[in-house]
Amino acid sequence: MPTVEVSDLADGDFLLDVREDDEWQAGHAEGALHIPISDFVARYGELTEAAPQDGKVHVICRSGGRSAQVAMYLVQQGIDAVNVDGGMQVWAAAGRPVVNAEGKSGFVL
Repeated sequence: MPTVEVSDLADGDFLLDVREDDEWQAGHAEGALHIPISDFVARYGELTEAAPQDGKVHVICRSGGRSAQVAMYLVQQGIDAVNVDGGMQVWAAAGRPVVNAEGKSGFVL
């Protein structure tokens, strides 16, 4: 499974958050696309519309398990996707900004 470290992500990299709604509302990376893993297959078209044509899809969840599943599925669909190692827990620990549903400072649930 292709993975990337949080420290290797640059501003503007396309980020897909596959955590559930309550987790997203508590805190997420600003600018990420949110499609919960439980809705992913049904909402797959939203990803293909939003993802950069020739870019990489960085998939993130809380710790890396769910995002690894989605990243593997995307790779099987021919999409250049990688799992963000350690997920939002590492994102927050690295001091990356986390915002809640209102755009204020959030936390990883």
